[in-house]
Amino acid sequence: MIKFSTFVTANESSMIKDTPPFFHTFKTDISNYPLPSNFTFPFFYHPDLLSSCASREVQDYLTRQTDFKHNFGLTDSQEPGLGKMFGVLVVQTHDKRLGYLAACSGKLAGTNQHTFFVPPVFDMLTHDSFFLQEETQINALNREIEQLESADILSKNRKLLEELRTQAELALSNFRRHMKTEKAIRKNKRETNKHILPEKEYTLLIEDLIKQSYRDQYEQDILKSEWKTKIQTVQSNIDASEAQIEKLRITRREKSSALQRKLFNQYRFLNIRAEQKSLLEIFELERMRVPPAGAGECAGPKLLQYAFANGLKPISMMEFWWGASPTSEIRKHKQYYPACKSKCEPILSHMLTGLNVDPNPLLKNPASDKEFEIIYQDKSIIVINKPSEFLSVPGIHIKDSVYQRIVDRTPDITGPVIIHRLDMSTSGILVLAKNKHAHQFIQDQFIKHTVIKRYTALLEGELTTHEGVIDLPLRVDLEDRPRQMVCYQHGKPAQTRYKVVRHEHGNTRIHFFPLSGRTHQLRVHAAHHLGLNHPIVGDDLYGTKADRLHLHAGYIAFIHPDSSNQVSFTVPDPF
Repeated sequence: MIKFSTFVTANESSMIKDTPPFFHTFKTDISNYPLPSNFTFPFFYHPDLLSSCASREVQDYLTRQTDFKHNFGLTDSQEPGLGKMFGVLVVQTHDKRLGYLAACSGKLAGTNQHTFFVPPVFDMLTHDSFFLQEETQINALNREIEQLESADILSKNRKLLEELRTQAELALSNFRRHMKTEKAIRKNKRETNKHILPEKEYTLLIEDLIKQSYRDQYEQDILKSEWKTKIQTVQSNIDASEAQIEKLRITRREKSSALQRKLFNQYRFLNIRAEQKSLLEIFELERMRVPPAGAGECAGPKLLQYAFANGLKPISMMEFWWGASPTSEIRKHKQYYPACKSKCEPILSHMLTGLNVDPNPLLKNPASDKEFEIIYQDKSIIVINKPSEFLSVPGIHIKDSVYQRIVDRTPDITGPVIIHRLDMSTSGILVLAKNKHAHQFIQDQFIKHTVIKRYTALLEGELTTHEGVIDLPLRVDLEDRPRQMVCYQHGKPAQTRYKVVRHEHGNTRIHFFPLSGRTHQLRVHAAHHLGLNHPIVGDDLYGTKADRLHLHAGYIAFIHPDSSNQVSFTVPDPF
């Protein structure tokens, strides 16, 4: 049994000889815990014993602490809470003592300074920081812009402008009808009097009618000019106000951009070789002109920066979520997570230089010793049973895939071949086309949602509902690809019908019938708290990693491109 004693605060820790603040000694007996041979590959890992132990001790601290107040959403409070990502870094002192550092991603309880967690790489929230001073100026500009935009005179002028345009259009429309009527009258006079009046009188009549036409055109021009002047006067007043606002916006934009660059240059990251690079330098190397918002504020960079700056050797690392999940994302309380890609990957690539890091498992081909079964084949299609951890199409680093093997083995195959895909971790039926006609014929059915698909999944825990439809729009998480997130503003529609098969050993076997085909749709719909709130067993992105992802495409039915008859295929669940 693990026993916890009183935690050592940062101040108390500093009293230990040669130990920097925020270095925490283990309260657990770790004498039998092996020391990892390499540092953690932060983007795909399974926590080692030491970092798992450190994580449990930090979680115990979070449960008992009174150092700060933050609503993590773990109580029945009326106010909605929000969890946070925390990280631990197991480190070794120069005299081989093991301990750990802890950090929180972003600020916590409105501040960056805490007794238990390492400080940020740069604290923009100190009372005398240039950031707060210049932010005050930008906020003043914001208020001035808001006041000008909401000013009564501007609102009244915009309203008056619309009214004048409406009145002008009505007046000119009425005058055009008047001119049309007058034109018809003149035409009638010309035709009626052509053979009645003497030639001289008729000539005088024609001259008078022409003068009437010129007079009407002149009056129309005068009317247009009058309305144009009225409209231009009001428009000029509006333009002057908007020019003033735009000038302030440009000033705000320039100040914001300058402040952002100045801020990015304050974030300077070390590695074990004592090489230092700023955020701007790091992201320029990645061909990204501007670092994303929040870059450098995640737990991982904070932990490594503090370790390098204080002569501590990094041993292993892990990050975990504590509290309620954000609405759009899927985060599980106490679940460990890899570092994010968009913000942390460029930074950590620099910071890990010089360390012996575990090899990237994503570069290893998980299908090297696997084969797929061809369950049907004719002159137009091939139907296979794809194993889990097998790519449907070539990836960035791994080319071995169903597509590549089929093309290599089928010399007469033509056309795009791949009609639809399965996630690498999903097993089951995959339909391939041997020619362009078959590809287009079946793909049209996928586009029109006439293909019948049934997936079997094993969910964590027992689902209380029996059947229903999940309707949650999805889009990619731009900061952490390939993860998907629920987004009602920019997401694409995604619907899944489900039906429970049975409960077994505390889990739920379920059939999914996807009504759309979004990336990770079934995985997100299963795990998200607005969906079923029960992740698929073995889901390393949205749940808990296991021996495999328990998701299987077991049935498909569609119209055959040659016979025009419906064909169907079934393969049994492998779990």
